[in-house]
Amino acid sequence: MDDSYRNLCIFHILDGLRFGLSHYSQPSRTALIYAVSADDPLRVYDPQNLLRGHEPVLKSKFLESDEWRTTAQAIPYIPLYEQARTRCLDLSGLICHASRSRSVFCQTWFTEHHPSMCSTGPTERWMEHGAWLMSQCMSTENVPILETAGNVLQNFALHAIRNYIVDQRSAEIGMDTRLRVYPILDAVLGISKTPEEGVWPRGRLAFVEPSQMDKVRFLARFPEQERPRLEHFKHVRKLLQAAEQTGRSLVSDGQAIVGIAIGRMPGSRIVAEFSGSYGFLRLGAETVCSFTDGAFDSSNRQANLVHFEEFLLETGMDFTERNSLFKIVSAIVHHSQEGRHGSTLVLDFRSTPEALAGQHLEVPLDLEQPHLLSLAQALSKVDGALHIGGDRKLHGFACLLDGLSVGGEDRARGARYNSALRFTSGRDDTVVIVVSSDRPVSIIQNGVEISATCMLPPKYACVDTPPLLKDWLQA
Repeated sequence: MDDSYRNLCIFHILDGLRFGLSHYSQPSRTALIYAVSADDPLRVYDPQNLLRGHEPVLKSKFLESDEWRTTAQAIPYIPLYEQARTRCLDLSGLICHASRSRSVFCQTWFTEHHPSMCSTGPTERWMEHGAWLMSQCMSTENVPILETAGNVLQNFALHAIRNYIVDQRSAEIGMDTRLRVYPILDAVLGISKTPEEGVWPRGRLAFVEPSQMDKVRFLARFPEQERPRLEHFKHVRKLLQAAEQTGRSLVSDGQAIVGIAIGRMPGSRIVAEFSGSYGFLRLGAETVCSFTDGAFDSSNRQANLVHFEEFLLETGMDFTERNSLFKIVSAIVHHSQEGRHGSTLVLDFRSTPEALAGQHLEVPLDLEQPHLLSLAQALSKVDGALHIGGDRKLHGFACLLDGLSVGGEDRARGARYNSALRFTSGRDDTVVIVVSSDRPVSIIQNGVEISATCMLPPKYACVDTPPLLKDWLQA
């Protein structure tokens, strides 16, 4: 096998994996450390520097130790079209998959572990399939199938979720199951896209093994010949109205709706929770993924306020004060997201909060009081910003923000975002959090969005042979 074919194979597999994961999660980078044969030195393909910062661990595991090679060699016979998993590296902030096959002695894949992920399980199965395709492409040396392999990985979300659910249920209850996951996933997406009188679905739909139906506490059960078929999305959507915010659930055997039940469902159940325009897919007590706009997503739909939390650590506030303020801000931000209305929060850490143009209050509201926090959540719907001090009190609402133009303005982001950029420029003791009506959250300080994602340009070709790992580590 010549190097040009190997390089092309690595590029198509890695690029398809990166593209697919970036749509399922946030923009994601991918990287690969590999050795094609047992005698080959390790090489690394990391076009967007995902592994930078992990050099000490990589050096210790791969260069200063030969355990990775002896472990792979110790694996017994591997069938031609299969792969054997090997030990993964535990690198902070990364998800890893490592395996060995007949055609590739060692391949270790990496991608980003986003904080907002419901579960890493589907992503791990996605990477596992990428490694399997890599092995097949390396063994066949067939150039036309390379692009097809990349395209498969770009659209693998449904299959990755299905593979994860099947693996987890098989480990829990064995292979003897009558639930077929593909029709269930198709039904969940179909129902999620079906409004009833202009209203998006709400309620719980539980999929239970037929052999465990006797453990379900039914309130109403339908005759076997009259059960609505699962693929009749409109009919199921109408029935789902009986389970809207009531504690009741529709129960299905994977083929039809068996009845309406209450209480806890048996183990290994699959549950779809519909919450209007979005929802969550759960396996037992674990949240597997979310779904919205007719597609599955890895997001837990919670605002990522890590950057604000890091800012609080630098303010000198004690732990109790920081924790209280963080909970207050999180509650208001999550309320805005769930209500799908935009809002702006000005966090003012001056000893005496600045007087802002807007609606003032005779007595600032103590947001540590639950009923006053609820009032602040309601006031966040009013045009303008909430003005919150470091004392955890609301000093005003409907505040107007303005300032001189700054270089980072983005006309595509709207007035809230750009006003926050201008307002915070030159104000070291102020942070502004902007919640857009379509859910994105921006954290802005000193005229810069500190929560912005730095998008690295993808590499569209792998012409040169990837460097040796030892050379890459020394670079």
